[in-house]
Amino acid sequence: QHTLAAAVSISGTGLHTGINVDMTLKPANAGFGFQFQRVDLPGAPTIKADCDLVTDTSRGTTLEQGAVKVSTVEHVLAALVGMGVDNCLIEINGPEIPIIDGSSRPFVDIIEATGVLEQEATKAWYTIDTNISFYDEKKRVEMTALPATNYELTTLIDFNSPVLGTQHAGLKSLKDFNKEIAPCRTFCFLHELEMLLDNNLIKGGDINNAIVVVDKPVTPEEMSRLAKAFGRTKVEVKSEGYLNNLELRFPNEPARHKLLDVIGDLALIGYPIKAHIIANRPGHSSNVEFAKKIKQYIKKNKHTKGIPNYDPNQPPVYTQQQIEKTLPHRYPFLLVDKIIELTDAQIVGIKNVTFNEFFFQGHFPGNPVMP
Repeated sequence: QHTLAAAVSISGTGLHTGINVDMTLKPANAGFGFQFQRVDLPGAPTIKADCDLVTDTSRGTTLEQGAVKVSTVEHVLAALVGMGVDNCLIEINGPEIPIIDGSSRPFVDIIEATGVLEQEATKAWYTIDTNISFYDEKKRVEMTALPATNYELTTLIDFNSPVLGTQHAGLKSLKDFNKEIAPCRTFCFLHELEMLLDNNLIKGGDINNAIVVVDKPVTPEEMSRLAKAFGRTKVEVKSEGYLNNLELRFPNEPARHKLLDVIGDLALIGYPIKAHIIANRPGHSSNVEFAKKIKQYIKKNKHTKGIPNYDPNQPPVYTQQQIEKTLPHRYPFLLVDKIIELTDAQIVGIKNVTFNEFFFQGHFPGNPVMP
């Protein structure tokens, strides 16, 4: 397991609240996971990064429990997972994580600056041995986790938008998160932006922390209204159909940002997983529902973790005859039929149990239980 080498801070405004927030990432003990602490509230209560505590996914992911509420948690969680951090206390003095530039890069930068520290505890990866799927017919969202030897992700987006088209993005290994995914910023459509402005929901939105996709003709009045909202003298639409507030960092930056969101939201499972995640048209609500499904699966199958894999068709390392050359015991007290694994760390033996074991006569009469 890994945590931060030292505490590190960053400040900025929340995208939807417009409130200026100071956030400090602090080292935490092995097994602590990710927890948020609202130091501005009486008693400085904490809340776990847990998909079962999500109360709102309309604009980002919000955790809430009792008096504690923290919004837009996905970008900082993605940064922690992407940098290989397992345990961290995220201290904030406001209701929303600062948006900074709308990506995970500012958080990755401060984590890199302080360094990541190895802890004296093994990291228990959870694997899946069957496909886990989630489908939302109304939103046409499809998410699947396939068994895999590491954690990799593929996202596909299709908004019926001539500007965005159909985009996909992939991440083969978390080692590439920093370069390939962390810099990708959040995006929204102009019609959404106008609705958010009408409802006073995008208070901290400097125009440079979101890619704005212009999906309809825009009047000069609307343009001047947008310029005013973002404190600019003038904004205009570039030929590709994006507002001229920023340059794209990648041609498929929106799809990559969706992948970033998936990593952040799936951190709410609470267990590191090895699986290939394929997300078709993902969004925060479906990410969280999918996280709950995977969490249920892990909790149900947790007891089988670490159980050796036994294939009766494979030749054993030691047969019964070879065992008898090593052990003085014989039937009925040999109690081991073959050895299927022998390493410096462990030895795995097989005992075939049948109804005819001698001890079942008395343990218990009419109710055989392996002692």
